[in-house]
Amino acid sequence: MNENDSVIRNISERSKTAEREEKTLAFWKENNIFEKTLKQTENGEPFVFYDGPPFATGLPHYGHLLPGTIKDVIPRYQTMRGRHVRRQWGWDCHGLPIENIIEKEIGLNSRKDIEGYGVERFNRAARESVLRYDAEWKEHVPRMGRFVDMEHAYTTMDAGYTESIWWAWKRLAEQGLVYEGYKPMHVCPRCETTLSNFEVAQGYKDITDLSATVMFELRDANEHDTNPRMSANDANKEKTYVLAWTTTPWTLPGNVALAVSTKIEYGLYVQDGKKYIVGQLRAEKVLGGKPYTLEREISGEELVGKRYTPPFLEFFEDKELKDRDRGWKIYAADFVTDTDGTGVVHIAPAFGADDMALGRAEELPFIQHVKMNGEITGVKALLGLQAKPKDDPQKTDIEVIKYLAHKGMLFAKEKIAHPYPHCWRCDTPLLNYAANSWFIKVTDIKEKLIEENKNITWIPDFVGNARFANMLEDAPDWAVSRARFWGAPIPVWKCGECEKREVIGSIEDLKTRARTSGNRYFIMRHGQADSNVAGVVSGGEHAPNHLTEKGKEEVLHAAKELKDERIDFIFASPLIRTRETAEIMAAELAVEPENVVYDERLREIYTGEFDGKSVKEYRAYFSSREERFTKCPERGETVTDVKRRVMEALYDFDKRYKGKNIFIITHETPVWMALIGVEGADQKGAIRLWGDSKKDEAVETGSFRKIDFVPIPHNRDYELDLHRPYIDTIVFDCSCGGTLRRIPEVFDCWVESGSMPFAQFHYPFENEELFKKNFPADFIAEGVDQTRGWFYSLLVLGVALFDRAPYKRVIVNGTVLAEDGQKMSKRLKNYPDIMEVVNRYGADALRYYLLSSPAVRAEDLLFSEKGVDEAHKKIVLRLGNVLSFYELYAGNQEPRTKNPEQDSKNLLDQWIVARTNELVGEVTKAMDVYEIDRATRLLMDFVDDLSTWYIRRSRERFKGDDADDKRNALHTTHHVLLTLSKVVAPFMPFVAEDVYSKLITHNRQPTTETKESVHVEEWPKVGKVNEKILQEMKEVRRLVSLGLEKRSAAGIKVRQPLASLKIKDIRSDVRESEDMIQIIRDELNVKTVEFNDALTEEIVLDTVITGDLKEEGQSRELIRELQELRKKKGLSPHDRITLLVASTPEGIGLIGKFEHDMKRVVLIDRLTFSDTAGGDEIGVDDIRFSVSLEKSR
Repeated sequence: MNENDSVIRNISERSKTAEREEKTLAFWKENNIFEKTLKQTENGEPFVFYDGPPFATGLPHYGHLLPGTIKDVIPRYQTMRGRHVRRQWGWDCHGLPIENIIEKEIGLNSRKDIEGYGVERFNRAARESVLRYDAEWKEHVPRMGRFVDMEHAYTTMDAGYTESIWWAWKRLAEQGLVYEGYKPMHVCPRCETTLSNFEVAQGYKDITDLSATVMFELRDANEHDTNPRMSANDANKEKTYVLAWTTTPWTLPGNVALAVSTKIEYGLYVQDGKKYIVGQLRAEKVLGGKPYTLEREISGEELVGKRYTPPFLEFFEDKELKDRDRGWKIYAADFVTDTDGTGVVHIAPAFGADDMALGRAEELPFIQHVKMNGEITGVKALLGLQAKPKDDPQKTDIEVIKYLAHKGMLFAKEKIAHPYPHCWRCDTPLLNYAANSWFIKVTDIKEKLIEENKNITWIPDFVGNARFANMLEDAPDWAVSRARFWGAPIPVWKCGECEKREVIGSIEDLKTRARTSGNRYFIMRHGQADSNVAGVVSGGEHAPNHLTEKGKEEVLHAAKELKDERIDFIFASPLIRTRETAEIMAAELAVEPENVVYDERLREIYTGEFDGKSVKEYRAYFSSREERFTKCPERGETVTDVKRRVMEALYDFDKRYKGKNIFIITHETPVWMALIGVEGADQKGAIRLWGDSKKDEAVETGSFRKIDFVPIPHNRDYELDLHRPYIDTIVFDCSCGGTLRRIPEVFDCWVESGSMPFAQFHYPFENEELFKKNFPADFIAEGVDQTRGWFYSLLVLGVALFDRAPYKRVIVNGTVLAEDGQKMSKRLKNYPDIMEVVNRYGADALRYYLLSSPAVRAEDLLFSEKGVDEAHKKIVLRLGNVLSFYELYAGNQEPRTKNPEQDSKNLLDQWIVARTNELVGEVTKAMDVYEIDRATRLLMDFVDDLSTWYIRRSRERFKGDDADDKRNALHTTHHVLLTLSKVVAPFMPFVAEDVYSKLITHNRQPTTETKESVHVEEWPKVGKVNEKILQEMKEVRRLVSLGLEKRSAAGIKVRQPLASLKIKDIRSDVRESEDMIQIIRDELNVKTVEFNDALTEEIVLDTVITGDLKEEGQSRELIRELQELRKKKGLSPHDRITLLVASTPEGIGLIGKFEHDMKRVVLIDRLTFSDTAGGDEIGVDDIRFSVSLEKSR
């Protein structure tokens, strides 16, 4: 057991709530409750829900838990409303996160290391790591109460999923929405790949960098000057410098131009005997450290065309550099401002969008002195350095600044604190870098994206209507290619000779275009042999096992059917029965003896210890056909081993021969494996090919079939595998005579996530109707960070492929942070482990805390365990107490099925039923508009009303002698709890099940009105709400609250009766209701309630305590002490007692005066006074009592 699962597995650390939840979870699993919810709604109107696929490379965290709970609540609610909600799990399998994990585990540090290690080995390790936490997720997710199908999850690494993406890419290409381009992008030098704009947005960090103001010396005017009015130097030939400021000194070797604005006024300034050109509005900031003078004003137009000397000369002096004559001049550019810097911009086209745009427009030289891996090349002073080292981002900038200072070209340097993009997975500083990439032309569909977004309901709306909408307005084309290894390959093949490109959109396209041998293949199982008749396994040579007469006839029949096929070669297993079959076939088909070859790779499966034993015994060794792929008898082999050798032989034949007709004779298992091998089928596909599960044999003896064999990309088990390096073995012939080879890039994994609406169904290759039924989604939910991720990729692909948004509604949650406001960190240990919280308080309390928080409205949540504790106490425990109280008094009474409001005339019954109807209506209203937090918070308020008002005020009714009133209280409580269990079910599924199950099974069997589980119940119908009684009770409770404040201010306990309460103004309907007034009297413990409009205060409490009132208060205090003593003795509320009391005359007199009430409330059968009771000591004010309490016999 490791530290990650020790908490979840250690039952001794669990609370009673957690243990009860796990019993409920077991009940759901054993009785297939989730599956039954799907079954009973299968004919209902679909409610389509998409579940964004997470990575399974680590355990679930709060970032998964919050959206996961939202994704559970809405489908549960819609299911109870009769909608059919398909809930399919998926796994995101590709991308840098997994690659980085494998690199660390293997000890690889760069792209070169991966290539040296081997792409096949690296990707195999990646595949094996993808679902390493699958079991833990399958334990955690259901434990949190979520209903979702994780057993049939789609995975983005499946060949079928990738094929759907290929289809989409080809469709986009046909629409002119994809192109290959060379653009400035952010690259990670460690990962050596480009990143999309929304990946870049995920990795910004505040860092301190070095900036430099560089002195660019103007050169003398020459024939190339476009504006000779101003010489680079004045008459005295003094040097003049143009000052330019940069925050990326490492880009200076790539400088080829300076840019100014024709709208900015510049000045020629003199400082310390040197002349500097700088924007006038920036002069004080730039030159202000020392005195300076303005020699004259200069317009931006005057500067355009001036030549200068760059700080690094390697490329400047390269006579062969393309467009060299246009370099190292000053150009005008509209992006130059004088809001910061010097008003002059250093231009390096290889390292910035504006720079490249100017470079292209002016045909400037292009210098890329940094490799994709961040290494500087071609610059002697910086050779081999990293442009932006991860461990010391300032290191190279310091070297550049030292170089500038040594050359006398550094005017100033300073530290600047600013946000800088880092790789979102490996934390390496990114480089703005001109790179080649494939793009989806988002700009062509931008208007449609904006239009579709207006039709999406966002919760909260500001995320979609502001944040997301603004992002769409500025959305660039989407760079979707990554120069990496573990990912879905981009299906573009390019000719090395003529540059022709071809896009492949399916496996069939691939097979059609692939270079083939032209061979035709037939495969046959030998004719019936002695071993087949005897029913024994025979993979060795210990028994001859010749063909039977029937077997020979089967072979002759097959030969007759093959007469016209002109077989060139026969390859056969060397066993006797296959040799005899081959000999007959060769003779009948006129195949020369030298063209009959016996190949060990075609022999029957080695069954080891079962060889020579019965087939039945051998098959009994395996629990299923699937197990045959992995379970191996002693000295035997698996069917996977057979497939490997058989397919190795087939690929070998295909390489050796061209245009031949080849006949293969082998055994049942090799035939079966060959058939699935040529299809590239996996284990599931192999079982499907077998066909009828009751069929004993995959292939009958003497039968043959033609194989449509085309080499396909496959892994070592000969399963179709479109990953690198397998896909890259497939080449096409080009019409120019050259060879088309696949480009090396793979897709950005966001393309895969965004394709899930159709790729999960392998659309359009199958499940067309299922896809159409499930597109678009009615609802999706993820964190606010997904505005640049999944929400965006879904929308772009949905609109581009299907001309509409793929989702109608989105709930966007915020980020769950540690209580101190920092990001949750395992290293800092600043947050509690999820399962520790669940084990202490249960999943329901945690769910409630998250669902009722601002986080469901895209706000950050500072996680506090106190909030979970509060939910546990105020809902889970309080509701449990109400249920226990009901069970205590319910006995064997059958609850009435109709609304108790129609039967009971009791004011409290009518009020709580009205509150229940109000709750159903308000929760329904909130859930229908996806306001989960509002709906959730209503539950705690209701449970509080139920527990602290209705049950507390009805206690004596449950205990009393009025049978009808007691029955009404019980029936009302049953009705309310049953309804509440259904309302609570989507939010807190465990406690809902607990309440429901106890209500329907408490001393009785489930009725036709109840079901097996609350989660197969229908959502309660909204009943009539008695607004009058709700308003009256609200007013009564307000007045009671004011009265209690008065008592508290006077220091008088509620148990002490008072004479009166006077009320100035009250609703007339409350004044006229004796029942409401009685509640006020009871709650405030006053004898009378009077109304007086002449009062200056809203209420006046008479706080004078007379002798009689004092005695009555003392009697109530004594009754309370006796009730506590009953609890201490472990008596049930039904147990009656005998009481022996010793006290002072004053105490005995007090008991005598209130004996009747005391016996009734405390359930005393016999009360006896004695000089010494010898029991517990009780004090009421200054009166002492000694009491002995026993259960009556």
